[in-house]
Amino acid sequence: MKKKPSFSLALSCILFMFIAILVGNGIFKIGVQQLLILSAVYAGIVGMTLGYSFREMEEGISEKLKESMPTMYIIMTVGIVVGTWMFSGTVPLMIYGGLKLINPSMFLVTAFIITAIVSTATGTAWGSVATAGVALIGVAGEMGIPLGMAAGAIIAGGVFGDKLSPLSDTTNLAALVANVDLFTHIKHMLFTTIPAALIGLIVYFIVGNQFSGIEVGNIESINLLLGNLDTIFNWNILVLLPILIILVGSMMKKPTVPLMLLSSVVAVILGSFIHGLDFTDGIKAMVTGFNVEMVAVKGIDVATIIEPVSKLANRGGIMSMMMIVVTIFCGYAFAGIIEKIGCLDVIMEKFRHKITKVWLLIAATILASAVLVFTAGVASVSIIMVGALLKDTYTKMGLKTENLSRTLEDSGTMLLPFVPWGASGIFYIEVLGVNVGQYGIWAVSCYLCIFIAIIYGFTGIGIAKLKDKVTLEPGGKFNH
Repeated sequence: MKKKPSFSLALSCILFMFIAILVGNGIFKIGVQQLLILSAVYAGIVGMTLGYSFREMEEGISEKLKESMPTMYIIMTVGIVVGTWMFSGTVPLMIYGGLKLINPSMFLVTAFIITAIVSTATGTAWGSVATAGVALIGVAGEMGIPLGMAAGAIIAGGVFGDKLSPLSDTTNLAALVANVDLFTHIKHMLFTTIPAALIGLIVYFIVGNQFSGIEVGNIESINLLLGNLDTIFNWNILVLLPILIILVGSMMKKPTVPLMLLSSVVAVILGSFIHGLDFTDGIKAMVTGFNVEMVAVKGIDVATIIEPVSKLANRGGIMSMMMIVVTIFCGYAFAGIIEKIGCLDVIMEKFRHKITKVWLLIAATILASAVLVFTAGVASVSIIMVGALLKDTYTKMGLKTENLSRTLEDSGTMLLPFVPWGASGIFYIEVLGVNVGQYGIWAVSCYLCIFIAIIYGFTGIGIAKLKDKVTLEPGGKFNH
């Protein structure tokens, strides 16, 4: 006979996962995927003591994964889009145009905008910072701008684009976990992300005006990057067509996966006809990503291509998304079991009566996400675990789950740069040569999203509510 878990036993499953990731990943550098599987094993043992069979818990995992499959398709399609947009020159053209627009007196503002554009186009803050960001940090040094200040603007722009890009793994993951349409999720994030970015830009404008620098045309690093891009690609306004397909299609509410695949096919055709690349390489880019060696067919000596350009171009493909897919499987193995054996219900019932206001629910989401982000050093774990824990609570309080997906990113994706032992923190420190203490305060939009989210929860502004469920009282309290 099946038994209901006690609160302490249910909580032990969550604590086991926290401790496993904190010790295993934080100290012994074991991958979070293995630790999530270990946590699932512990949860499975708990389930057996409660009278659940392996088959029943396996069904719980399958049910969770079945819910996630539509967005898994999107995540894999994102890899196809990134690889083909590189092949077509779509992303490189955006970077090229951005670097051409640098004005020394507006460096910080421009740095944010350029990295935001690149990150939105590629779906990765890392790629944005490792390419345009590296070039910009070199420019900052030559202009005499404090590197911490420059790095903060660069990272903030990269994370901004990563958060709002339909090609980003965390953006797709948050929508998946909350069971929200991808573009609905992105639109809802604008409520917190745009105000935070605007405040950041105002800060950069005020602070940045005190600096004067040399002309960009005299900066060798930028010229080398632009020169390489000129050699590889034949600039043509038509290479922006893949972006137009996505934008128009999303406004017409067309299905996401077919839309992205159409954009990718067009990108391969454009890369072949406009840049003279091999069509079969374009097909390969869908699976293994674009590689600068593909330009050898044009007679270009690949050895002359500088490292920043290679870092920019060598990305994409379905295979580049496999790690996030594996993480989803591992995370849902744990989440599926603890939900099936009743742990989530027991935990949430314990706290649900205490969370009577929207701002408390938002704050609880932020706190739980922050703890996991600083524990695991990655956003995927916090998005999966906190999303699974709180999704039903949002619905029962009369809130649409896009409020959850937005807050998961406000407190997950946006906090990653501040974790010096996390993968993102380590990456930014090494690539830009600036530590968290130096750039942290200048990554303005990254931490402002949290405060804006709580303010919205308290005032009711920007909160999407379910109809005919509950009414929102002043102060964000729900009247059932």
